[in-house]
Amino acid sequence: MAFEDKTLPPLEAELSSLLGAEGFDLDQASRELMSQDIWAKGKTVSFVARPASVEELQKTVTIAHKHGMALAPRGGGMSYTKAYTPEREHTGSLDLSRLDQIVEINTDDMYVTVQAGVTWKTLYEALKPLGVRTPFWGPLSGIRSTIGGGVSQNNAFFGAGVYGTTGDSVLSVTVILANGTLIRTGSAGTKNGKPFWRHYGPDLTGLFCGDAGTLGYKAEVTFRLIPMPEAEDWASFEFTTQDGCARAMAAVGKTGLACEVFGFDPNLTKLRMKRASVLADAKTLKNVVSGQGSLLKGLQEGAKIALAGRDFLEADTWSLHLVVEDKTAEAVTTKMACLKTLCTEVGGQETENSIPKIIRANPFTPLNNIIGPSGERWVPLHGIVPVSHGEKVWGEIKTAFDKMRADFDKHKIDTGFLITTLSTTGYLIEPVFLWPEELFPIHEQTVEKSYLKTINPYSANAEATAMVAKARAKVMEIFSRHQASHFQIGRTYPYRDHREPETFALLKKIKRIVDPEGHINPGALGLNEAPATIPV
Repeated sequence: MAFEDKTLPPLEAELSSLLGAEGFDLDQASRELMSQDIWAKGKTVSFVARPASVEELQKTVTIAHKHGMALAPRGGGMSYTKAYTPEREHTGSLDLSRLDQIVEINTDDMYVTVQAGVTWKTLYEALKPLGVRTPFWGPLSGIRSTIGGGVSQNNAFFGAGVYGTTGDSVLSVTVILANGTLIRTGSAGTKNGKPFWRHYGPDLTGLFCGDAGTLGYKAEVTFRLIPMPEAEDWASFEFTTQDGCARAMAAVGKTGLACEVFGFDPNLTKLRMKRASVLADAKTLKNVVSGQGSLLKGLQEGAKIALAGRDFLEADTWSLHLVVEDKTAEAVTTKMACLKTLCTEVGGQETENSIPKIIRANPFTPLNNIIGPSGERWVPLHGIVPVSHGEKVWGEIKTAFDKMRADFDKHKIDTGFLITTLSTTGYLIEPVFLWPEELFPIHEQTVEKSYLKTINPYSANAEATAMVAKARAKVMEIFSRHQASHFQIGRTYPYRDHREPETFALLKKIKRIVDPEGHINPGALGLNEAPATIPV
């Protein structure tokens, strides 16, 4: 059924009756906020629906489907790829943030089930006292990013060096299809079954991991659990060349020994250091001291950081940071010795390990880094290539940026790079851009108010933003030439264009089965562009 304007009042009445004042929102400011991400603004949604239970979610979807209304699912809102920003009018925002309950923690069978709106930080803190965690346990934005969003878009970072991405730790998902049908995958799809096992026949769980929220609305997710590692260590290395840093990360990543491997170019390191505050330093040291298992070790590690200050990295060096964990200190020592050898063999110089130590002690910090240290707009872009291709691809992007330097300087555009690994096969390269431009409401809602008070907002700067868009397009051209893969595909990465025709044809057939009228996040993945019968 296609949406028609005359159906909106009955749709509003039904959803308002179902969800109440807290769950159904027609406020203009709210609708505009829910229609934008960190990079772009989409068409303004017609309403915001916030179901507070799986039953309400199912009924919301059923009502919207009956009236021919498309829905764009939204979690923590940390997209920078138009993941949920509508391409057309007459789309509702399905805000899943109220689905925030941990359904079951089962340490006997080693799994945990959570609703889609639970944040990674909430899940980690609920599991930690029980001595368990998920293998992959969150992105750096985990204070706000949600489990449902992570499963739909995939994530990198905590645990990824050993355990891969979000989807690699998922056992089962409960999804609502376009017509309101509830589906459970894996062993949970067995009559009266428990969600303890992913593989029983075809892997339907994988179908809904990384789907950009376009095959089904996530309601619940089950992850496997592992015992919390009892020992960890950290190391940092400086390199005088980008190539040396790139080669070291490839060598370390292939071993699968480090749970986190990440590197910065000199400029990104400067930006990170500039953004920090004295107050943040104090909180950081407190967490480092309290997180070491014993007061003496905590004081020792805190003292090392305090003595190193922020100038322990040379101004023009590339840095690589490693975290190793295991059941015993002896096992950690053995792993770290191997990794240190690999880094020094390609020219790395060991330096103070403050950065990985601090990030591990403060994994989910306030998201003040979605703007620059002076209030600039910030946006990343990323690509994932085979480990052996990382050095070459990173080098090509750096060369392209060097050629654009005059335009970057003219528009006061800063760039930087984050690199990290995904298990033993993936090499993620993430260029970031910072430039003087006005902030969106989503920035003002996300960044701490105390931090916003320290900056002077910029005015609109269309020319600089156009230059950033041009640079992003060049990065995408390089990634595409090297057949890179991507997370958070949304409406930015050229997924459809790069699929083999037969492969994409199969996906389209699956989409027609689960969402025959194209109501679920239309346009994401290049699927179900707006039908001609629906106003655009």
